[in-house]
Amino acid sequence: MPSFDRVLPVMLALLLGACVSPPRPDKSQVSTGSAGSADAQSAALYQRLDQDSKRYAGGLDLLRNGDSAGAQGEIKAALDDLRAAATRCAEVKDCDQQRFVAVFDNLLRMGVGGGPDQAAEGDTGGATPEATAESGENSPATVALPQLGRTVTLLKGRELGDIIALNGPVKAALEEWLTQYRPNLMDAYENYEYLRSRMWPEYEKAGLPEALLFGMLAKESGGKVHAVSRSGASGPLQFMYATGLRFGLGTVDGFDQRFDPQLAARANAAYINEQLAIFNNNLELVIGAYNGGEGAMQRRAGRGAEALSFWSPEVYYGVSQETREYVPMVLAAAWLFMHPQRYNLEFPKIAGRPGSIALKRPASLAELTVYLGQEGNVDDGWFRTLRHLNPRLDPQQQQPAGTRLLVPLRLEKTYARNCTSGNWPALAAELHAAVIPSPPPLALASARAKPPRTRTYVVRRGDSLSSIARRNACADVREIAAANGLHAPHYALKPGQTLKLPGC
Repeated sequence: MPSFDRVLPVMLALLLGACVSPPRPDKSQVSTGSAGSADAQSAALYQRLDQDSKRYAGGLDLLRNGDSAGAQGEIKAALDDLRAAATRCAEVKDCDQQRFVAVFDNLLRMGVGGGPDQAAEGDTGGATPEATAESGENSPATVALPQLGRTVTLLKGRELGDIIALNGPVKAALEEWLTQYRPNLMDAYENYEYLRSRMWPEYEKAGLPEALLFGMLAKESGGKVHAVSRSGASGPLQFMYATGLRFGLGTVDGFDQRFDPQLAARANAAYINEQLAIFNNNLELVIGAYNGGEGAMQRRAGRGAEALSFWSPEVYYGVSQETREYVPMVLAAAWLFMHPQRYNLEFPKIAGRPGSIALKRPASLAELTVYLGQEGNVDDGWFRTLRHLNPRLDPQQQQPAGTRLLVPLRLEKTYARNCTSGNWPALAAELHAAVIPSPPPLALASARAKPPRTRTYVVRRGDSLSSIARRNACADVREIAAANGLHAPHYALKPGQTLKLPGC
């Protein structure tokens, strides 16, 4: 590569340093009214940023194809205009200088790595580490700015980054996600990556940003498909039963469709679009309505273009404490999904492309988990992922040969290699068939004479009610469920939950 390429990192580093400035004051009061002249100037600068980024990427293409002179002209022109736009941004009220910093950082990586293709593999902008060809990758944002990965998403024609106010509550929520809730955020991201092919296309069809979907999923359930709240909200996006019915989530053949990630995402997208129309595309009010009820939010904020900002005292202090915390947490999770590197955050690289297998022999999801072991260096095994991808199945019940199951694509070859013959299927079947012996009649008679006692058990990750019953020699799963207020067919459990074990 010509020597010109070697000076690119230096040029970009100088530009990157020039863009850094002290943070602006918090936008503690956000208006959703018409854009003023400052907003129009910011929008024009963002458009220049996008155009110059594409021009820079085109220059790198010329450089790889041997056109050094043409590359130099394109890249220099792009960098000159980017520098001028960044300087102007510092002078315009509310212009997001951090956006320029992020773009310069990405261009720096592209110049060092040898082109946008390498940048896409090594730095995905944090939204999706693995570049896939599945549905959802062709979003308007990706088409508009392919060299920036998925760091920019659109909501009704506006960039989500322009809508989210980094005010005090949102910054506090960012800190929570980055500190005590960081493990929850990582788990949510991992869960989402395996569910992405099922959920994101529903949002894409509805014209909604992926970052919003992730933010709501992270706060609602952490991506746990079978999550059930104390109030009865169920599924990955925590629909109440009546609201679920309103948006097409019923009970079919005994299966509660709120637990289906694809259908839940479709219903959630329909709800969001309905409320965006009511609240004049005010995202914070819509998120608040999802948590606290649209009727309550309308009474507090009003409707249409005259609706108050969620951050106005009349609304912010008028809603419940839960909703005051919920809205910033969703926005913060969405923001981190788009901009992890700004916060010293690195999401795990997940090979989540979807695949499927047809069972060659009868097996339960529990048995498959034993077959698969820790394939792919997955410390926790595959039980959770298999349950999430196949929510209609009882994980302990054997499925007949020929049953088609959804699995991550990477497991198709593993199943063919480990799960059709050999020691592992036999071992898994042996373990699954194990029966805890019943006590002899004399022991039963003695037990009946004694007053009944109730043991307790703390739920561990991967537990199911049937496995707990077997492990603790409990006679009836239904008795345990009744004692703890658990409902069929899923008997949703949470790690750390304490269960009463009557008669065990």
